[in-house]
Amino acid sequence: MRTQAKHHPHDDAPDTAEAFRKLAALPPGQQRDTLRDQIIEAWLPMAERLAGRFRSRGESYEDLRQVASLGLVKAVDRYDPELGNAFESYAVPTVTGEIKRHFRDHMWTLHVPRRVQDLRNRVRFASQDLSQTISGRRPTVAEIAAHASMSEEDVLVGLEALESFTALSLDAELPGSEDGYSLSDALGSADPALDTVVDREAVKPRLAALPERERAILYMRFFGDMTQSRIAEQLGISQMHVSRLISRCCDRLRDQVMRDVA
Repeated sequence: MRTQAKHHPHDDAPDTAEAFRKLAALPPGQQRDTLRDQIIEAWLPMAERLAGRFRSRGESYEDLRQVASLGLVKAVDRYDPELGNAFESYAVPTVTGEIKRHFRDHMWTLHVPRRVQDLRNRVRFASQDLSQTISGRRPTVAEIAAHASMSEEDVLVGLEALESFTALSLDAELPGSEDGYSLSDALGSADPALDTVVDREAVKPRLAALPERERAILYMRFFGDMTQSRIAEQLGISQMHVSRLISRCCDRLRDQVMRDVA
């Protein structure tokens, strides 16, 4: 009984071992460039096959092919046949790494920490593995954590990142909305009263340091809403004197606050 040999994904890989040895011995020049191009062309089908594995992740296949080709060129230029390893064993992780780097650097709408991206990938791979043995439902957080040797907290972070690869447009209509109500309609705006709070807190210690009479005049004018004539009558001074005291205090407070900011 004959046993059929298991077909490896790259059993059709070209035999370029001798070409790589010649390439390593050639000096820079036209002959070396021609041989290099021939090696790259021979391995392009492998690079395109690796690019095809990432087709369903939101990037066009043509762009993925270009990224994979770039990774292949890097692999050819960096490969050292004297180390004794087959080119394929070096090229596959190099091309795959280039594609993954492309997704990490260009496909996330928002910048996501590298750790969160790694957690996302671990959760995704674990979920894919578990889906082959669990039917009719999605794997639980505990099952993913056990399968991937992760904490449940990290699994939750990874699951959230799975849903955050692209951002939702602020103009997108909210689910269940029948009147075109979008996310932007639900966003609040800056409260102008916040500036008043900041100004009040900045001037508070300066007000406390004023002489008692000047502090009382400012309180009656701006918090008691009293006219200058009523303040003058209550304190037994002229209205002109009240006006000068208010202007002088306000100028002093403004200068002190601005010096603190600077």
